[in-house]
Amino acid sequence: MKSILICDTTREEREEIIRQSLDCGDGCENCSSCWLGGGNPFEMYQPYIDGEKEIAEINREYHARYLRG
Repeated sequence: MKSILICDTTREEREEIIRQSLDCGDGCENCSSCWLGGGNPFEMYQPYIDGEKEIAEINREYHARYLRG
């Protein structure tokens, strides 16, 4: 598996990584993730696409909001 780190990818590759990762196959009409507080998942990962934050960092920040209660 190829690295998904910012230093190992281009912007175009990062866009494709996010697009493929968030594609559930059925389209957004059948997904309730956004309604459960996740917000627009593509916006959530924009800092990764822009080369500002790694996916792991974004995921940690997202989960931390729910662990604090």
